[in-house]
Amino acid sequence: MSAPLWFSHPSSLDHDTGPGHPERVERIVAVEAELARRGGLGWARRAAPAATPGQLAAVHSERHLDQLRGLSEAGGGALDPETPVSAGSWAAARHAAGGACAMAEALLGHEADVAFSAARPPGHHANRDTTSGFCLVNSVAVAARHALDALGARRVMVIDWDVHHGNGTNDIFRTDPAVLYASIHQSGIFPGTGPLLDVGSGDGTGFSINLPVPGGSGAETWLSLLEWIVVPAGVEYAPDLILISAGYDAHRDDPLGGCLLDTADFGEMARHVRALGERVGAPVGAVLEGGYALDALAASVAETMVALAGDRAAASVSPDFATSRAASHIGHYWRL
Repeated sequence: MSAPLWFSHPSSLDHDTGPGHPERVERIVAVEAELARRGGLGWARRAAPAATPGQLAAVHSERHLDQLRGLSEAGGGALDPETPVSAGSWAAARHAAGGACAMAEALLGHEADVAFSAARPPGHHANRDTTSGFCLVNSVAVAARHALDALGARRVMVIDWDVHHGNGTNDIFRTDPAVLYASIHQSGIFPGTGPLLDVGSGDGTGFSINLPVPGGSGAETWLSLLEWIVVPAGVEYAPDLILISAGYDAHRDDPLGGCLLDTADFGEMARHVRALGERVGAPVGAVLEGGYALDALAASVAETMVALAGDRAAASVSPDFATSRAASHIGHYWRL
């Protein structure tokens, strides 16, 4: 197997959110500087292509895409109060989604076992018809849909460890059993969605696993939920591809979150996901979401890469109260 793959594109630097905005160019600059300091960690670099119109339209409405493209081509503005659009935003969003799609192609084409698509803007709050929470196009959803429609995947699992619930991804696949969406996120903060009892609807009932945690939660809670809820459900589901919505705003230093994860904890979560992939025979790809403390973001991304590409086993933790409570609901749908 070839080296792990890193997808990126210079257009990420052209998405200008303006002074003081937390989702800023410096996020990518910090990550790239950390990787340069570590000699690239042995990952092979690839340029992220722009997503095709068909790839985008499989997830987002024509109206949404036309509005976003038109606003960007007109010089910028905003489709919602917290999500600025600049002249470079349309290209950046297309390359972010295209990088995630190219990553799925490489993984399902057996070019690598693990990969990371690191671009901005993030995507998991973007719904079919709306921007939200700094997100313009839902890259992880576009990649999952592309895997199902064009790459032969029958089932895709999305594991979202951003501190904010990925309401866009959850809603896009709410009724679709071809995607198992599992999110660990802080309750009581933006966007205010993702309660434990939201398990999807229609044919997708049971295929949304929402695991809210209180502010102040640390590794013992996050890792317990991952090990004892998310991983067993993933084993039973047996996806062909695992995608991580890799947000780093649950880090204790992040200004927009209220949880207490350390850099090493993201590596431990990555080891659990890598082990899940190995167990079910599915490759693992990460797509960058949030994370707004620059040093914490850069170090945590690097720690994730080391863990995904390594062979160190994940450490087991004991189930905590939050996990036992979650199991009483999620256990109706999955063998935990």
